Amino acid sequence: MRTTLNIDDTLLARAQEVTSITTKPALIREALKALVERESARRLAKLGGSQPGLQFVPRRRLIDDSD
Repeated sequence: MRTTLNIDDTLLARAQEVTSITTKPALIREALKALVERESARRLAKLGGSQPGLQFVPRRRLIDDSD
C-alpha cells in the first residue's frame, strides 16, 4: 500500500544511523513492527500475569542423580 508520510528529517536520519537500515520503507516497516511488539508486551503486562482460578499444571522435570 502506498502512503505519503511527513516525517521529521532529523528523526529519520537518527533512526537510520542507529539501525543501519538505509531504505526508508524498510525503516518504517521495522519501526511499525517494533511499535506493535512494544504495545503487545504492554498490554500483556497490564493483564497482571495472574489468574486466581487457574488449576496447577504438572510439569516434567529431569531428575538429577548426581547429588
